Amino acid sequence: MIEQPGKITAMDVARLAGVSQSAVSRVFTPGASASPKTVQKVRAAAAQLGYRPDPLARAMMTGRTRMIGLVVAYLENQFYPVALELLSQALQARGYHVLVFMAENSIERVPQVMEELLDYQVDGIITASVAMTNDLTMRSAAAGIPVVLFNRGQDDDRLSEVTSDNVKGGQRAAQHLIVTGHRRIAHVMGWQGSSTGRDRAYGFQQALQDSGLAPFAMIDGMYDRAAASAAVCKMFGGASQPDAIFVGNDHMAFAVMDTLRHKMGLRVPQDISVIGYDDVPMAAWPSYDLTTIRQPVRRMVEATVEILLNQIEGETAPNRIRIDGPLIQRGSVKERTAS
Repeated sequence: MIEQPGKITAMDVARLAGVSQSAVSRVFTPGASASPKTVQKVRAAAAQLGYRPDPLARAMMTGRTRMIGLVVAYLENQFYPVALELLSQALQARGYHVLVFMAENSIERVPQVMEELLDYQVDGIITASVAMTNDLTMRSAAAGIPVVLFNRGQDDDRLSEVTSDNVKGGQRAAQHLIVTGHRRIAHVMGWQGSSTGRDRAYGFQQALQDSGLAPFAMIDGMYDRAAASAAVCKMFGGASQPDAIFVGNDHMAFAVMDTLRHKMGLRVPQDISVIGYDDVPMAAWPSYDLTTIRQPVRRMVEATVEILLNQIEGETAPNRIRIDGPLIQRGSVKERTAS
């Protein structure tokens, strides 16, 4: 029978490297300080012995798992895979592991996911376009787990949030359509159960009102392709038709453009202009060439990670950040003479 070797410990590494066990611990603890010479000796000894640090043992000693829960409502919208990748990279660079959970904005699923995150004893939670109920907020606070809302605001002073400036973005989209000569401007809104959808719609309406205009139509597209397509069909059901459509995000805007072109036989932008919100990678594809409001996702990610890690370290004051994003002009909006 072949004798199985015992588990390699930090003490074994310390003996081989000629350093203390605490030095080994510092080398393998993200953010801890150790001299380059010590790091080199410890890592060489660890590689020779095949040592791997035990994250569970470290969590028991420090009281932290160095795990962050990322809760995402859906990934069909291209904005979220991009944001998720950037959030994961930023957290990993700071020595944290990431657990990703999918949670529809439903009464049943969100509490279930939050229960699972509490069971995993994560150090912090980032929710991407997922609403927090008052009960969940209180339970997270009672467990000492900070929560940051990403791309979603909420009327709760206990929560931190990072969003683009959605009101200003909605205003900017409407203003661009107005200055390019459009007057019958419709809006396929983002889901009105979300702060992002409401704020973009509010900014849109304010810009039109300031110019003495009223929306041609406003229909909730629910951040859903099928709903957005149905909204456009409804907008074209009467005798008068819009000359431009502001769509609450790019994901819906692609559906709107497809419907206009392939179901109604209209040309974008020759017959009707379309502007979106997010500036996902597909917006720049020649097939869409979509004019859109860019969400500054990298800056949003940096702010989110900084707020969360500061709160994990003991800074408890909630922080609300809104980051302005620029208009990205492409070919889906045509300058036209006002009629």
